[in-house]
Amino acid sequence: MKTDVIVISSNGNEIEKALEQTEKVASYKELSKKDANNLRLLAEEMMGMMRAITGEREGMFWIEDEDDVYELHLRVTTLMTQDKREELIKASKSGKNEAARSLMGRLIELFDLGVDVQSSSMFYSSIISECNSPMQDTLAWTLSAYHNNLMQNIDKNEEARELWDELEKSVVAHLADDVKVYVRSNVAEMTIIKKLG
Repeated sequence: MKTDVIVISSNGNEIEKALEQTEKVASYKELSKKDANNLRLLAEEMMGMMRAITGEREGMFWIEDEDDVYELHLRVTTLMTQDKREELIKASKSGKNEAARSLMGRLIELFDLGVDVQSSSMFYSSIISECNSPMQDTLAWTLSAYHNNLMQNIDKNEEARELWDELEKSVVAHLADDVKVYVRSNVAEMTIIKKLG
């Protein structure tokens, strides 16, 4: 089943409608109260991310499910330029992107920067570059690959330990079975995957 696609914006328009749709899915699928709450929490985290994405832009939200596996999708089509991002970071007191010190903050940064991500951080080293054609580069990031990367390096790398601490504090990391982010040209899409029931 695939729900209707709801167009939402970073200024909050239709976010409540997206959350209501999540509750309707839980009711229609007769999910337990715990499973319904988990689905709602994941949708709230995704909508929080939409609110935090910099710049005026719209996104599309929908839910798909099959065999008790639920996928929450958020697709954003207008990405910020590197120059605009740098201007915003310069405007902060520290000159750093403080919001990117959490899992969702880093994902927001990935949505904002898209294919312009240039960082030696282990978070970005988990990005897989794929070429579907000479004209279309795709960046792919998954929570499971990121988790595995940190686990392999946690005993020998201070950054891995810090990133692991961030991961431990993430609602999404605790509730979701996986998170996938794909960035291609001017489109970024996040899918949160959760098996329920």
